Amino acid sequence: MSIQPYPTSSWGQGRIAIDRSNSDESSLPEFEAFDSVIPRAPTTQTISVLSVNMHAADNKRLHNTSNYKNSNLIVRRNNEFFITISFNKPFNNQQDNVQIEFLIGSSPDVNKGTYIILSIGIEKLSGGWKSRVVEARGNNVTVGITPDASCIIGRFRTFIVIVSDFGKQRTQRNPDTDFYVLFNPWDPADQVYMPRETDRQEYVMNDVGVIYNGEFNNITTRSWNFGQFEQGVLDACLLALDAGKVPILYRGNAIEIVRQGSALMNSQDDDGVLVGNWSGDYSIGTAPTAWTGSPEILLKYARESCVPVCFAQCWVFAGVLNTFMRCLGIPARVITNYCSAHDNTGNLKTDIVLDEDGKVDRSRTRDSVWNYHCWNEVYMKRLDLPEKFSGWQVVDCTPQEISDGLYRCGPTSVNAIKEGELSYPFDAKFVFAELNSDVIYRQSDKYGNSKIISVDTAYVGKLIVTKRVNSNAYEDITSTYKYPEGSDKDKQTMQNAERRGVHTRDYLPVAEAGVDIELQADTIKIGDNFKLTMNIKNQTSQTCTVSATLTGSAMYYTGVTSMTFKLENKTATVKPWNTTKLMIDVQAVDYMPYLVDQANLLFVVNGRIEETGMSLSTMRVVTLRPPELTIKVSGTPRVGKDLLVLISFRNPHNFILKNVQLRLDAPGLITTRMKLYEQILPGGSVQYTETITPQTPGKKVLIGCLDCAALRQVTNQLEINVV
Repeated sequence: MSIQPYPTSSWGQGRIAIDRSNSDESSLPEFEAFDSVIPRAPTTQTISVLSVNMHAADNKRLHNTSNYKNSNLIVRRNNEFFITISFNKPFNNQQDNVQIEFLIGSSPDVNKGTYIILSIGIEKLSGGWKSRVVEARGNNVTVGITPDASCIIGRFRTFIVIVSDFGKQRTQRNPDTDFYVLFNPWDPADQVYMPRETDRQEYVMNDVGVIYNGEFNNITTRSWNFGQFEQGVLDACLLALDAGKVPILYRGNAIEIVRQGSALMNSQDDDGVLVGNWSGDYSIGTAPTAWTGSPEILLKYARESCVPVCFAQCWVFAGVLNTFMRCLGIPARVITNYCSAHDNTGNLKTDIVLDEDGKVDRSRTRDSVWNYHCWNEVYMKRLDLPEKFSGWQVVDCTPQEISDGLYRCGPTSVNAIKEGELSYPFDAKFVFAELNSDVIYRQSDKYGNSKIISVDTAYVGKLIVTKRVNSNAYEDITSTYKYPEGSDKDKQTMQNAERRGVHTRDYLPVAEAGVDIELQADTIKIGDNFKLTMNIKNQTSQTCTVSATLTGSAMYYTGVTSMTFKLENKTATVKPWNTTKLMIDVQAVDYMPYLVDQANLLFVVNGRIEETGMSLSTMRVVTLRPPELTIKVSGTPRVGKDLLVLISFRNPHNFILKNVQLRLDAPGLITTRMKLYEQILPGGSVQYTETITPQTPGKKVLIGCLDCAALRQVTNQLEINVV
């Protein structure tokens, strides 16, 4: 390592200097008073400190923290870093008693790991942190310091203390010598150790990602700027811990950081970072669909004195929590669970209630199946659980259920979920229900009595995906959460879950009808007419006649329906071992007036076999595709050269788009830019240009997003390679 001389700055050389300008540091511990002994006049031979060089750039390279846009030193646990102390004369380790102090929090205490004292002189001190003299040259001493593998993470203050017969001389507080300690996934002794370098590069170091949404038959993507290295983001993450009054003593334990973080990212009960809103009215804030990344949100939260930021839905919560984790050094990734159950009654059943005519009864259907739900996984050793339950852990900060008095979820072991081992902390039963609930179709009469007419055990938890390492394609990780539906292992998991308190599926088995109904649709643009195909498959040896009622509703991605726009009855006669196809016309003029966020349509079919009286039901979500947003650049992107970025959009609809927000995000290139348009007329176009001057080479991502009340989820991204 190349160690360069550090410019001299002024340092206190007398009594203890206590800086009380920061409320988090307002009360230092009581130190030995200088006048507790009769002072003697110091001679010119007394050693004193002139300056301290934290070697931020060199140390950051050694600690994989060079990407942080922060002038202070940032290190990782159990990895040595080096500082150089300049004295007024040569250091003598046989005569001089020099101590290095690191303090964190408002009441530092040696016994609590918040006040670290290291010695490089004649007095030897022991503890979890280690120090050694690497080199003494002239008046300069370079010291190697290794933080404990389980030490508290956060921002430490640095003081150098000269202990002599005349008392103690302590350097004044200098914010430039403050440094941050983070978790260390490169070190086997750390709780968050991750063995493979390719995984560390993806789940700790990658500052841009892909979040998957849409529905399982039509997966769509949006790039997300995690931006964990951007200026101010690390301080904002630590500020969230302070604002949430997370005890300093908890901050060395990754399990505590994760659990507290899942509560701190939502504002439901603790003035956390984000306000959830699924109402469709975002007039007093920013629509969840308009955000392009986490830095804009976290920096706004910090800038506005920890006032919660409006608004978020599940992928925004997950994106910001991912930033929080990666920023502090905890490997993390965003997960999408397609067909995710939100079970209001906690009985592992999602009830869809139909009326006497086979239409969905919105007033009696309390449960819902989300098109998709995003949460996070973090990677860590679970020292509180059997070893096999370490590894990936589910954590979810979307406020859905109260856990230990706060809206939070996790961490809970993915392996434990798969095995149905639901008695381990935290919140395993809730996550298990999101993945394994049965969809139960009930038909009610006019008196409110209902009966089960069919059960779908395979609809929920249909597909679970995350971004593939070093690729924008998705990885199907369903098998890490679930065994194949109906397999012996799957049955064993359900038995384990029932032994640990999950309600018994006493409604199974339901008699098989021998006939299946399936709905199919192509990819459809918003505003298009389209055909829905109903396939009726007869798997019996008898001809059957099926009467079916189809209900079409506009739907939020959470499965909550708004308005019913279509009701159609169909009848078909199907020969043995044959499939009959029925076509259903869906007109834009019918659904367009009722579309809500993300343009989802829900179709539910209830059928009856005339010959046997048996019922069959199914449902299908159709996510309509928004119009295109185009991103282009001019020329070859080069370091130090201006690059012109052009974003263009044309309104293809016959209605005016009002109060339109257009965002451009480019992690590592610019902070988020936003352009406002009062209106975009039918057929009208807008073009937005921005000049960027890249400062570093490599792969970069440009992220664009257009958003207004009448049109959501218009996004695109463009990868460029800066040379």
